[in-house]
Amino acid sequence: MGKGIGGFDKRKNKTNTMCVRSGRRSFHLQKSRCSACAYPASRIIKYNWSVKAIRRKTTGTGRMQYLRRRFLTTTAATPMVTR
Repeated sequence: MGKGIGGFDKRKNKTNTMCVRSGRRSFHLQKSRCSACAYPASRIIKYNWSVKAIRRKTTGTGRMQYLRRRFLTTTAATPMVTR
């Protein structure tokens, strides 16, 4: 079999599927581990050499369901200083 069309027949099995925690298509089915967030481990994966990735995934970038009420009340209570 050559390089061409015959090789594409073998690409029908899915290796990764959606992760429950990160929502990305990074959950490896055979390893049962997410490469984006390390689910089912309790700690979310984080490397200090990748500052941009930390900034994307940190607290305050999502819906903040559990922090929103406290966050909105504290910011509304503090007056805006204008010059």
